Amino acid sequence: MTSTTPTVSERALRMLELIARTDEPPTLNELMAQLDLAKATTHRFASLLERLGFVRRTADGKRYAIGERLAALGLHVIRNTAQSAPRRAVLSALVSEILETCNITTLDGGELIYLDRVESDWPLQIRLNVGSHVPLHCTASGKLFLALSPPSLSETLLRLKSLPRHTPRTLTDPAKLAAELNRIRHTRIGTDNEEFIEGMAAAAVPVLDTDGRICATVAVHGPTVRLPLKRAISLAPALRRAAEAIALTFRADKERVD
Repeated sequence: MTSTTPTVSERALRMLELIARTDEPPTLNELMAQLDLAKATTHRFASLLERLGFVRRTADGKRYAIGERLAALGLHVIRNTAQSAPRRAVLSALVSEILETCNITTLDGGELIYLDRVESDWPLQIRLNVGSHVPLHCTASGKLFLALSPPSLSETLLRLKSLPRHTPRTLTDPAKLAAELNRIRHTRIGTDNEEFIEGMAAAAVPVLDTDGRICATVAVHGPTVRLPLKRAISLAPALRRAAEAIALTFRADKERVD
């Protein structure tokens, strides 16, 4: 007779999945209750995952959040999935529609990483290659992630990095950045008005996962002589249509895994 008792590996993976899915990092007691495990067993699994880098303790030491190793694994899954071709097709169609360079980004540790990018045909370009890492506090997609992520994650991300000045327009005052994030939280459009690179403007909209949480962004950027911020923001409806189509590819990935 085949036993239906979950193995150690299965229970550890269930814990990892639970931590990855929750909006707020769970406490040890919350993990115990949701996984129906004894306290000693729960602590042993959590310690193992922490030691391997798949989870980490929050600043107060009481909760368990996604670790750098798990975040990196998720990023590799997104980049190498069979759905990457449909995502690129959506991005290419968006560029053909609005005639400006567009990209898809997601979080990678305390920075953004470019998952994909399609160039427009204009001779004047600002190039940021696929795989490039950029800061959160002064980019359209980065500020969108900070604005729409759960408060605990946003606070952690801001603690991971300082607020270095990249241009005269970069917001380096935490109070001013907080006000900007509050504005973005209401508009749901991230903006960059020459804050990361002088002479470049950008706008970004969220790609939402099956739980309605931001998991990536779709953004447009270009030189301000051709794409001033006002025009970049006006392209948000087209960006949102592309983001919805790209979200479907992420959902297809999840359904195959489930």
